[in-house]
Amino acid sequence: MSKLKTITRRTFLIGSTAIAGGVAFGAYMYKRDPLNPLTANLKEGEAAITPYVKIDASGITLITPRTDLGQGTYSMQAMLIAEELDVELDQIKVDPGMPDPAYYNTALSDEGAPFRPTDDSFAAESTRSFVDAAMKFLGLQITGGSTSVPDSYEKLRQAGAVARETLKAAASQQSGVSIDRLKTEKGMVQLPDGASLSYVELAPIAATIEPIKDIELRSPNQWRLIGKKVLRHDIIAKSTGTLPYGIDFEAEGMVYAAVKINPRQGGAMNSYDATEAEKMRGVQKIIPLKNGIAVIADNTWRAFKAANAVTFDWGQAPYPAEMDAHWQTLSDSFTPDLQDSRTRDDGEIDNVFAEGPPDFEADYRAPYVAHQPLEPLSAIAKITDERADIWTGTQIPGFVRSNVAKATGLTEEQVFVHVLYVGGSFGHRLEDDVVKQAVEIAKSIKGTPIKLTYSREEDFAHDYPRQIAMARAKGKVKNGKVDSFDLSIAMPSVIASQMGRQNFPVPGPDPAILAGAWEQPYAIPNYRTTGYRAPELAPISSWRSVGASSNGFFHDCALDELIHAAGADPLEERIRLMWHEPSRKVLEAVGEMSNWGSDLGENRGRGVAFCLSFGTAVAEVIEVTNTENGIKIDNVYVAAEVGKVIDPINFDNLVKGGVIWGLGHAMNCQITYADGMAQQSNFHDHEGMRLYQCPNIEVRALENGVKVRGIGEPPVPPAAPALANAIFAATGKRIREMPFNKHIDFV
Repeated sequence: MSKLKTITRRTFLIGSTAIAGGVAFGAYMYKRDPLNPLTANLKEGEAAITPYVKIDASGITLITPRTDLGQGTYSMQAMLIAEELDVELDQIKVDPGMPDPAYYNTALSDEGAPFRPTDDSFAAESTRSFVDAAMKFLGLQITGGSTSVPDSYEKLRQAGAVARETLKAAASQQSGVSIDRLKTEKGMVQLPDGASLSYVELAPIAATIEPIKDIELRSPNQWRLIGKKVLRHDIIAKSTGTLPYGIDFEAEGMVYAAVKINPRQGGAMNSYDATEAEKMRGVQKIIPLKNGIAVIADNTWRAFKAANAVTFDWGQAPYPAEMDAHWQTLSDSFTPDLQDSRTRDDGEIDNVFAEGPPDFEADYRAPYVAHQPLEPLSAIAKITDERADIWTGTQIPGFVRSNVAKATGLTEEQVFVHVLYVGGSFGHRLEDDVVKQAVEIAKSIKGTPIKLTYSREEDFAHDYPRQIAMARAKGKVKNGKVDSFDLSIAMPSVIASQMGRQNFPVPGPDPAILAGAWEQPYAIPNYRTTGYRAPELAPISSWRSVGASSNGFFHDCALDELIHAAGADPLEERIRLMWHEPSRKVLEAVGEMSNWGSDLGENRGRGVAFCLSFGTAVAEVIEVTNTENGIKIDNVYVAAEVGKVIDPINFDNLVKGGVIWGLGHAMNCQITYADGMAQQSNFHDHEGMRLYQCPNIEVRALENGVKVRGIGEPPVPPAAPALANAIFAATGKRIREMPFNKHIDFV
């Protein structure tokens, strides 16, 4: 068993707070007491909900501050707390709670520090701790970057353990039985004589006791939930269609709204004519917004129809109007004055290329792509002079609260952000435009809740898509082995675009420009990665796996071409070059799973790809058939190293979903601009993988790593290069540009 003080490089302080009829337990980082996160504006009989464990007369509530975007985060967080608290999942309620700095994301420091995730040196760990302190100071409560599991793994178990031991102390005080003779099970403290005391009845006593901090966490051989196949907390509701998503939420007396904003993003609205819209049934009000208008009506459909009836004189886009200029900007960005970073420069690569021309040289391109979650964006806002209430699905509740406070003139303590279930995001809900617009509309009818819903077309027009990117690669081989690899990548800055909309400057190089490329653990003798920050083009945002979503394609396809130039086996050469043992085991595992090297037969091909992203090593092998009508994807094999699997069923589903997501977008999807406007407006012209195209997917989890890692995003980057490499194996054709359907058909 692990003592609290020994399980992490950082020190935790655990606290409890008396609430109405019960007790709440929280876990806070570092030795300094944080500001009390308990809210002050509670109604009679209500309890504050910022700590992680709340027990009162209504039962047991677990606070799960990482947003559930469909990936099972609420269930995972509940499992971690319940494991140590000794309760069953069906005994508890989950609640995301109100945003608070105490819930800052402790795992973001790993991505923010300029060290490879495979670097566990003192300097690397010290820098991560320094970055973590900055994250704490800023109170960044963010869901993203596959950090929910790494962030929650230790501190939520600790919160549960402290609650458990303090409740035992309360039972000891009430019963007179020493703590060492007490046991806990299913929300009860068991006494030696067979009697039991419920957590609910013990909560008022526990609130008066100094929390028990000298705790022992359960060892893995004692786990009832972690690593076991359990019924996900939300699965019954989702399977029966009864789970309320953000778009389902209704507030008493609310009205409905739709917006029409300049489709040339950031362009002005010169004028508009709402004469026809004002006459339409159900329309209550039309108000101007920044760069557009809002329609308030008695239902969403009528608001949509009226918004489409308004005519506009739109201003021009602040970025190039046509796609050719976007690509030309990238091509012109490989210059010394636009170099953003050179995070890897091993060996003597300039001297190697000075000796003679490269054995391989190629350019690669990745387009803008939309987020397109199935659930449309929506938000409900109710504004009064005393408070603001926001109901929405968001990954950034802290930013939402701050921005609403600024827009309304209220204090942050007067802003209440109610985080709702999300039907998909893929990074889309790291933006809060829909909330800002809802607040602007609600301010015009104070005291009345307004529900703003985006039409699918408005969502596509105003999505902040994945970055457009271009790469230039060259390399040399020696004695049948890869000897030199030089990869340059140009893209606009994701972090500058995204955080700029939050008025949150982030100094220094943008790590997304080389993410998924520079940190690959290959021991190539001469190895260089250089990032170039292209000028701002269309506004962009984080998309599932961010920079790695395109860089994994660039890096691995270029490496595959270099390996073929050497005449080596694609899998064997990757394994030979791999110095990081957990990553090498991932490659070996996927080779075993796919029976690599066996004869596939005529017109078939097999490709392999590897990418280390967000600290998680993932290797994928894809098998395809070259039919008369196009490429058919037959099988996908995936091995991933995550250190510890919390929920094996959910792990399997997340990996498979990531593969399908990555393949569908590589095959078919792009956002292109004409006259400054996105040409794609709905799923029909930004089409993912179809059901009949979905291959058989086999998944294997490895647990050899020291750190616990996330799995939501890492399966995406290897999918596109594995497919491209398989297509080459089957057809002899190299595809260096996404989407692949520009060059080949799929069946």
